[in-house]
Amino acid sequence: MKYSDYRAAAAPAAKRPAARGWMFLFTLMAGLAISLSAMQAHAQQAPDALVKQTVDGLLTAIKADADIQNGNAPKLLQLVDKQILPNVNFEKTTQLAAGRHWRDATAEQKQALIKEFRATLVRTYSGAVSAVRPQTTVTMLPFRAQPADTDVVVRTTINQPNGEPIQVDYRLEKMQNNAWKIYDVNVLGVWLIQNYRNQFSQEISQKGFDGLIKTLADRNRQSGL
Repeated sequence: MKYSDYRAAAAPAAKRPAARGWMFLFTLMAGLAISLSAMQAHAQQAPDALVKQTVDGLLTAIKADADIQNGNAPKLLQLVDKQILPNVNFEKTTQLAAGRHWRDATAEQKQALIKEFRATLVRTYSGAVSAVRPQTTVTMLPFRAQPADTDVVVRTTINQPNGEPIQVDYRLEKMQNNAWKIYDVNVLGVWLIQNYRNQFSQEISQKGFDGLIKTLADRNRQSGL
C-alpha cells in the first residue's frame, strides 16, 4: 500500500484499523507502570527519550500478552487502571477534548468524564491492537526543540513487517516539576483531541455534560467495561 493510501484513510474518525491501533497506544501510555524513582528520573529525561522508552515498553507488553493482541477490552482497561497515568496528562487530554464546556463542569463530572473517556478509547481501539506484530518497531525522527520550550512535538514512525511506516506524533508539555507528560497524539494527520472535541461538543449541546457521560458509560457497559 502506498503512503498516500494511508493518508487518505486517516479520516476524522480515524477509521483505518492500523492507524486506530497506534492511536490506541496513546491510551495505554496512560497506564505504563513506573516506580517513584523512575518517575523522578523522568523529570530530567528529554521528551524524545521519554516517548521512545514509553512506546518500546508498550510494544513489549502487547507482544507478550495474547489476550491484549486479540483485543480483550476488559483486560486492557485493567492494565490501564492499575498502572495509573505516570507519564500522560490524561486529565488535560480530557479537558481539551471537552473544550469550553469543561470550565462549567463540577469536579465530580470531570472525574466521571475522565473515567468514561479512558474506557471509551479502550473500547474503540482494542481490536486494532492486533496490528502489532513481533517485528513491529518504532523509529524516532529528528527532534527539534529549544531549551526554553514547554510544549513540544516528538515525531516517530511505526514500522510494520508488511506495509509502509505509519507516522505517529506525540505532543508533550513540561510540568512544574520539570517532568514531561504526553497529552495528545497524531496518527497520519488526525489529532486525538481534535477528533473527540467535535464529537463531545455536539453531544453536550444536545444532552448536556451529564448526557455525554451517560452516553459514553452506556456504550462502555455494553462492552463489559
